[in-house]
Formats: sequence, C-alpha cells, structure tokens
Amino acid sequence: MTHLTMTIAGRPIGPAHPPYVIAELSANHNGSLDAAFRIIDAAAAAGADAVKIQTYTADTITLNSARPEFQITEGKWAGQSLYQLYQSAYTPWEWHPAIFDHARKRGITMFSSPFDFTAIDLLEDLNAPAYKIASFEAVDLPLIRYAASTGKPMIISTGMADAEEIAEAIQAARDGGCKELAILHCVSGYPAPAEDYNLRTVPDMIARFGLVTGLSDHTLDNTTAIAAVALGASIIEKHMTEDRTGGGPDDSFSLEPAEFAALCASARTAWEALGAVDYGRKSSERANVLFRRSLYFVKDLQAGEVITADAIRSVRPGVGAAPKHWDAIVGKRTVRAIQAQTPVSLSDVTP
Repeated sequence: MTHLTMTIAGRPIGPAHPPYVIAELSANHNGSLDAAFRIIDAAAAAGADAVKIQTYTADTITLNSARPEFQITEGKWAGQSLYQLYQSAYTPWEWHPAIFDHARKRGITMFSSPFDFTAIDLLEDLNAPAYKIASFEAVDLPLIRYAASTGKPMIISTGMADAEEIAEAIQAARDGGCKELAILHCVSGYPAPAEDYNLRTVPDMIARFGLVTGLSDHTLDNTTAIAAVALGASIIEKHMTEDRTGGGPDDSFSLEPAEFAALCASARTAWEALGAVDYGRKSSERANVLFRRSLYFVKDLQAGEVITADAIRSVRPGVGAAPKHWDAIVGKRTVRAIQAQTPVSLSDVTP
C-alpha cells in the first residue's frame, strides 16, 4: 500500500500537488533574533511553503568533552569541538515562541527538527504542525517514536542511511503512531557535490517505500533540486540565508533570497511541466498546425496529365494533402486542370 499524499497545516503534499518548498533557517540567524525574523520574511516573500528551524542546545545534542571523538578535524567546521559548534549555532529556546508567532503573522508554516525528547515537548507547547527528523538522527529510533507519538505529520531525512536503516526509521515512525510520513533523499555533505546525489534514487525510494518523497539539497545551486522534481520529488528543502558571506556556520552553502525565490518558481514550473502522459495536440500548438508541411502543385497541369515527382513538393503551410500521400499521388493522373502553387487534394487525382 502506498501513501503518496500528506498534509501539513492544511497544505496537501504529494505528486498531484506543486512541490512543498521548505526554507531551512538553521543557524543562519547567526545569533540575532531580528535576523531570524528577516529570513522568515524573505522566505515568505520568495514563495516558500514553510520555514524550518532546529531545536537543540549544545547540552541536549552532545557532551562537553575533550575526547578525540568529540573534536571536528575535517570540513568547514574543523578545529572546533561538537559542543563549541552547537553552542554557537543553536537557536535559543526562549526565541521559539517569538519565531513561531512571527511566522504565523507572515502566513508561512513554521516547524522544527527536534533533537531530544525535551525539544519535542517544547514544540508541542508551541503547537508545531509537523516534525522533521534530521539525517544524523535518522538512526535514533526512540526519538522518532516519541515524535511520532504526537500524531503530527513527520518528515525524515535519510542522509548517510542505507536502505535497511531507512526502513527501520519508517517502521519506528509507524510504531509510534505516525499516519502521515515523508522521507527526503539527502547527502549529508556541507556543501555536497551534485554528482554525489544520484537522483535516480528518488523514484526508487518512491517505489521501494511507497511514501511521499523529497530532497534535502546541500548543493550550491538550484539545478539538483529542480531535476529532483522532474524525478518525482514532492518536497524540496534548502538552507536560506540573508548573506552567503555572512560567516555563520551554514551561510556558505545556503541560498540568498533572490536565489530562493528562483528555486520556488523553477521547482513549480518543473512540476507543471511534468503534467500527464498526453500525445494529443496542445492548446498552444493549435494555431501552428496550419504551418506544418503539406503537398503543393508546383507546375501547371492539364486534366488527365500524369503527375510526376517534379510536379509536387512538400512545403509549408499545411493546407494540402499530408506528405505521407506522396507515393500514392505520383504517377496518378489529374482529374481536372491544375494551377501551380495550389494545394494538392486527394480528390484532384484518379483513384
């Protein structure tokens, strides 16, 4: 049984509906509540369906430890401990009511990725309409079950997860009581090269898991996301910032407002272009049918004269007999006198 539709805050999501575009605010507020408000405003203006934040503190997501495994040694965050990174990047919990209220005033859906049970409790107090499980937490089955127990729609990112782990996460959500569930194909690189995305995985995920499927995109432009829509992605999630050179933890791989607006427009155009299987003539083509090729006489002919190959041509416009009748006409005789530059009609020739 497939479940290729879900609803978040009244917005239906699935192949029969335009892509659901999520602006990931993440750490791009860079410690400023006003900046968070501005990004929400920009996301609404760009045409995003939702803004997503992340609900954790350094203490709820990791340990303040000097052990080697807690140190980041590679990538854009190298040189920090996990605790230091999350301490600088988190969205203060006391901001959450104001952020949700601001989004509500702007008419855009707001939800979050929780990283522990207490985050879910906080978000429930704020009446969050959905939950997003981040890729790194897709293996935290107790967390998934607890989020599912709220009865809210859920989205699970699958970066780093193999097919068995994805199936386990889905089962945990179902066991917890989740009725409306989506999964996102994701590459957990920051940024991630387009060639790592293997977008043919998207239709395979739809067929394999029977769920609304989307893309969490960490590439540096919009091409991958738009291509994913053409392959069946119903959700697009992309980081958004005010300024990619702002120096925050996630700024460098995020879209600026104009780029995000282009993503929203292009993703929806790609979905509209998918349409349905249809070999019929389209409304935009009807006026141009006249200008297809057809057969015209190019010589004056007498009644009863044999029509030779040099007496007719296939030309535009399409008023005469179709070119497919060429062989049936050449060698036949005219039934009346013919003037050059007149369209060929099958009634002009002997049977």
